[in-house]
Amino acid sequence: MLPGILPQAVTDSGLILYPVCLNITGKLCIVIGGGTVARRKVHSLLADRATVRVISPGLTKELAELAAQGEIEWRNKSYQDDDLRGAFLVFAATDNREVQEAICRQARSNGQLVNVADDPECCSFQVPATVRRGDLTLAVATHGRSPAVAAMIRQQLEDEFGPEYQTLLELMSMIRKHVLAGNESEEEKKNLYKNVLHRDIILWLRTGQKDRLRRHLREVLGPEFIFELEGPGQDIL
Repeated sequence: MLPGILPQAVTDSGLILYPVCLNITGKLCIVIGGGTVARRKVHSLLADRATVRVISPGLTKELAELAAQGEIEWRNKSYQDDDLRGAFLVFAATDNREVQEAICRQARSNGQLVNVADDPECCSFQVPATVRRGDLTLAVATHGRSPAVAAMIRQQLEDEFGPEYQTLLELMSMIRKHVLAGNESEEEKKNLYKNVLHRDIILWLRTGQKDRLRRHLREVLGPEFIFELEGPGQDIL
């Protein structure tokens, strides 16, 4: 073990999972199954602009409509091992345990990442419960031990982190460009970010107190910053 590097904690489930965000735009993701679980997987994949192929002899009404509209590719057939060819991600979402296990074995043999519904130990990755506010993503994972707990915490995050956090992220992104263009030291830049993030900044954004926010930014960053935001930052300030 390298000095100063702590070993990854092994959870009660025995799983060690590395948190990561994947860019799946245009990537082929194959979902085996045509029921409710498959429908949820398909919707999340489409939301992230994946190319989705569903393999199943039957589909829910909603999935059938997506296939008819050309949003997904549907292969009306039962699963076979060569169906996984070319997949970036594989999702096993059938109600047949033997088929689920066969998908898991073949995907692992192919070196593909596979998610198997209701079988955490067979998964090489799991999809967390998420809350999204623009480019801000909050994720909750329980290593498959309790989706209900993940859903409960996700709802708490949904309630606490409103659209004002998306606005804050957009604002801080512009502030970061402004600060990086300056001549301050790294420590001074860190202090600027810290000072911008006043304890009441979320309240100001949530309640539309733009004058108070402008005044605060002038105090921290100087009056010239406001002028730089007249274009892209106008909606915020």
